[in-house]
Amino acid sequence: MVRSSCLDQTDSPALRAPAVVRRAAQNSAEQIPYFVCFFWFQSTLGRAMQAFLKGTSTQGIRPLKEKGTSGEKKQKSVPWVEKYRPKCMEEVAFQEEVVAVLKKTIEGADLPNLLFYGPPGTGKTSTILAAARELYGPELYRQRVLELNASDERGIQVVREKVKRFAQLTVAGHRTDGKQCPPFKIIILDEADSMTNAAQAALRRTMEKESRTTRFCLICNYVSRIIEPLTSRCSKFRFKPLANQVQEERLLEICDKENLKYSNEGIAALVKVSEGDLRKAITFLQSAARLNTDNEITESAVIEIAGVVPPKMIDNLLKICYKGTFEKLEIAVRNMVDEGYAATQIINQLHEAIIEEELNDKQKSAITEKMAVVDKCLVDGADEYLQMLSLCSVIMQQATLSN
Repeated sequence: MVRSSCLDQTDSPALRAPAVVRRAAQNSAEQIPYFVCFFWFQSTLGRAMQAFLKGTSTQGIRPLKEKGTSGEKKQKSVPWVEKYRPKCMEEVAFQEEVVAVLKKTIEGADLPNLLFYGPPGTGKTSTILAAARELYGPELYRQRVLELNASDERGIQVVREKVKRFAQLTVAGHRTDGKQCPPFKIIILDEADSMTNAAQAALRRTMEKESRTTRFCLICNYVSRIIEPLTSRCSKFRFKPLANQVQEERLLEICDKENLKYSNEGIAALVKVSEGDLRKAITFLQSAARLNTDNEITESAVIEIAGVVPPKMIDNLLKICYKGTFEKLEIAVRNMVDEGYAATQIINQLHEAIIEEELNDKQKSAITEKMAVVDKCLVDGADEYLQMLSLCSVIMQQATLSN
C-alpha cells in the first residue's frame, strides 16, 4: 500500500501518476511491481528537474499553439520579377505582333502548337502564361496547364512519363464565368533548346498522337537547337529584345509603386547592364533597393550589384595595352582576376571598348577573333588569368602596329 499511495501523493498534473497505473493500484489486490514505480519516478523526476533548471514549473507547461493561424499569417515576400509579371497579354511589353496573333488565335479557339524563341527576359514565358489564364480562367488553370523546365527535366524519360501522362488525361470542367473553354490542355516546355535530341524525337510522336486534346508551347533562346521535325509542327514566334525606352518605362513604373528614390543615371545604368533583358533589370533593381534602403538608386550602386567592371578599370587596362609594359599588364590582369571580376564580363566590356577605339578594321578583327577563342576556352574550363593575359597580349601586339 505504500507503493500505491506514493503514486497519488502529488497534485501536479505533470507529476501525477498515469491513469493506468492508478487503476491498477486501486482495482488489483496485487501490489505494483517495484520496477514500474521506479521507472515512472525516474522519468517524472527528470522532467521536473529540467523544468526547474529552465526556471519554469511543470504546472505551467501547456501544449504549443499551432503556427500559421489565419490572424497571424504574414504576407510572403515575392520577388519583383514574379510580382510584376504580366497578368494578361495586354501587359506584355514590346511584342505587339505576337500578342495580336495570339489574341486572334484564342478568339477562334484554334490554338496551334507554338514555338517561342528569342533572347532571355523578353516575355516568352509571361506571354504563354497570360494567354493560358485568359483561356481557362483561374478555376481551370491548374488543371489544364502543365509547365516544365526542360533544363532540369530534359531526358526522354520525362517525355515518356510526365508529358505523355498529362497529355492523355481527358478534358473536363467548364468556366464559371460562362466564357467558352477550349477542348484542349497546354503543355509548356521552357528552355526546350536544352532537351536532348532523343527527348525531342520522342516528343514529336507525342505531339502528333495527342493533337486532339493537347497543345504544346516550346520556349527557347536558340531555335537552331530545336530539331526540324519539331519546328515544322509549330507556329514560330520571334521575341525581339526590349528597347531601352520600354525598359525605362517599366522600371520607373516599378519604382513608383515601391516608393523608391532613384536617379536618371541609375535607371540608365540598369538598362545598359541588362542588355535588353527586362527580368535581369528588375532583379538588379530589387537588389539595389535592398542595398540602399535610405538612399537613392545610383549608377555606382547598380554597377556594384551587377558585378560590372568599373569603366575606369577597363580604360586603365587598355592604356596599359597601348603604352605600357608587359610587366604592368600582367599586374593589372592579376589584380582584376583577384578582385573577383568574371572573365566573361571583362571580355564583353573590352569588346564594347575595342569597337569604339581608333584602330583599323584589320586590328579590330584580329582582336575580336582572339576574344572568340578565349571565350571558347573559358567555357571549356580554362584558367581565367592565363586566358585574359593572352587576350591582352594580342591587344598590345595589335596596338603597337599602329604606332
